[in-house]
Amino acid sequence: MARSNTVAARAEELLGKAVAATAPIAGGDICVATRLRLSDGTSAVIKTLANAPADFFGAEADGLRWLGATTSSGGVAVPEVLAVDQDCLIVAFVEPGKPTVESAEAFGRALAATHQAGAETFGAATNGYIGALPMLNRPCDSWAEFYATRRLLPYLKLAVDRGGIGTADAAALEEVARRLPDLAGEPEPPSRIHGDLWSGNVLWGTESAWVIDPAAHGGHRETDLAMLALFGLRNLAQLLAAYDEAYPLADGWRDRVGLHQLFPLLTHATHKHGGGAYGARAGEVARRLLAS
Repeated sequence: MARSNTVAARAEELLGKAVAATAPIAGGDICVATRLRLSDGTSAVIKTLANAPADFFGAEADGLRWLGATTSSGGVAVPEVLAVDQDCLIVAFVEPGKPTVESAEAFGRALAATHQAGAETFGAATNGYIGALPMLNRPCDSWAEFYATRRLLPYLKLAVDRGGIGTADAAALEEVARRLPDLAGEPEPPSRIHGDLWSGNVLWGTESAWVIDPAAHGGHRETDLAMLALFGLRNLAQLLAAYDEAYPLADGWRDRVGLHQLFPLLTHATHKHGGGAYGARAGEVARRLLAS
């Protein structure tokens, strides 16, 4: 009760509205999410994290706004940012629905539009976060350089340091990083990507889907699609077909799905408990890429 009262008081302070009721929201293994029923009849969600870095919620809010700037032109829907400070983020509540073939197709077209909105460079002006881990975003001229030096190699080192990946698997990842210019496919301009688009960060609404918890930056559009496939998403085949119709994918993109999944596999391999299975899976994917 004390925590709920504290959350309600903080929300009232930031929103300038009374909170009529609060309720915990399930999901997420990093932040605590609480639904707020406000005095004007609307609902919101407040996210909190004990001892969060000073820029943690600001980075998330910036990512939501950057992705949301494409919504009016057919891009993905994101919850409106209502307030943000160092200790919390408050966004509009999304009324849940159920995934359907039609909503998956609509999401595919919307994601294509967001990607086509583009970015100035591979990377971003500031670093961000992938889950609780800092995410390096210093810009690079090519995606191959960016993925090798800002994604694969730093998190491979962290996974090695934490015992989450074996020597042979780490060597295979290092070789993939070295050969990235040959493995990355034909160069594409930077896309405006979510950056952590696993199925848990897709909220199915009543007509389409909303995206939350971004690690947004200028990247390769195949990264978002590979993330959707990594942990499974309902009606993914229909989503991909609609995406490809709206913004045709480059030849060989299916062969590169594993390449784009290496980064999220490595971030999981950095976990002190249970990371080894992800490190082994990353090594297996890397060897398959090298053999192709």
